[in-house]
Amino acid sequence: MSRPTPLRDVHESLGATLTDFAGWLMPLRYGSESAEHRAVREAAGLFDLSHMGEIFLTGPQAGEALDYALVGHLSALAPGRARYTMIVNERGGVLDDLIVYRLGDEEFMVVANASNSEKVAQELRERAKPYETVVTDRSAEYALIAVQGPRSQEILATLTDADLAGLKYYAGLPGQVDGRRALIARTGYTGEDGFELFVANEDAVPLWHALTAAGEPYGLKPAGLSSRDTLRLEAGMPLYGNELSAQLTPFDAGLGRVVKFDKPGDFVGRSALEAVKDDQPRRRLVGLVARTRRVPRHGYPVTKDGAVVGEVTSGAPSQTLGKPIAMAYVDTGADSGLAVDIRGSHEPMDLVELPFYRRNK
Repeated sequence: MSRPTPLRDVHESLGATLTDFAGWLMPLRYGSESAEHRAVREAAGLFDLSHMGEIFLTGPQAGEALDYALVGHLSALAPGRARYTMIVNERGGVLDDLIVYRLGDEEFMVVANASNSEKVAQELRERAKPYETVVTDRSAEYALIAVQGPRSQEILATLTDADLAGLKYYAGLPGQVDGRRALIARTGYTGEDGFELFVANEDAVPLWHALTAAGEPYGLKPAGLSSRDTLRLEAGMPLYGNELSAQLTPFDAGLGRVVKFDKPGDFVGRSALEAVKDDQPRRRLVGLVARTRRVPRHGYPVTKDGAVVGEVTSGAPSQTLGKPIAMAYVDTGADSGLAVDIRGSHEPMDLVELPFYRRNK
């Protein structure tokens, strides 16, 4: 049985197509996913992300515990700032990619992907045992609503007196939105400017309605998982289970920059990652743009001269580029003459550097 978010009735009233995603009943689309995609690129989109996990670490050694548990240097974060990082196993394989917020001197919030939330919470509890900190999984207490797009600040500013203009990317501040307590974070998964609002479950429905009303003059639309996936694909952002897995290290994914070997002390997976940090990965993550209208999908083989040299991890039609695009792991050195085997037809592809899309700042 899929678990509903606090916004289920709202999604149903809007005619959303609901689907199971990581054990949650989530809106796939409300109407046209291409219209939802364009709204985020041109105006703003409203997303229900309440399936994400919120895990808190509190206490005088919370930062040191996260330094040991994760690959990043989280104790160096200033209060109010956030960082993208990863949790890996002893072999350096990625268990999840995370965003960590430092809420205060002795309080951090770890945001985990829905499919991995319970696993991450358990790992953090085990890894934090030697430290003076308490790990609490508070995912069931929070709803998460995102406003993403170039007009997101204008929309949110009508409902809060928080200093949105002064809020930096990958930062958060407590504030009131429509008179309701929220952690206002300037992060996102679309490649656009935007905000994510962590609120109590009981505030989710009234806040959604307030944002909908405030956003109507600006072209805001509710947006589902389908458009969120095509938006993040255009922005070259990895999805756990596609571009990231326990069989891949951060270096395999081209994200070795998140591993901080210069932080004090040991961390889980350090020795395994040090052993490979200077190696050239056998395969690298690249972008592919199709020359035809046929769409490369997850799991399709990438070929060169008929031989398999890689595999597509994510693929979809790009509304912004007007062509099908994909991310794929391909053999290092295979940089031209590539095709994707789409049901027996080898469709030619152009290899490009990621991301496919960058917003105008």
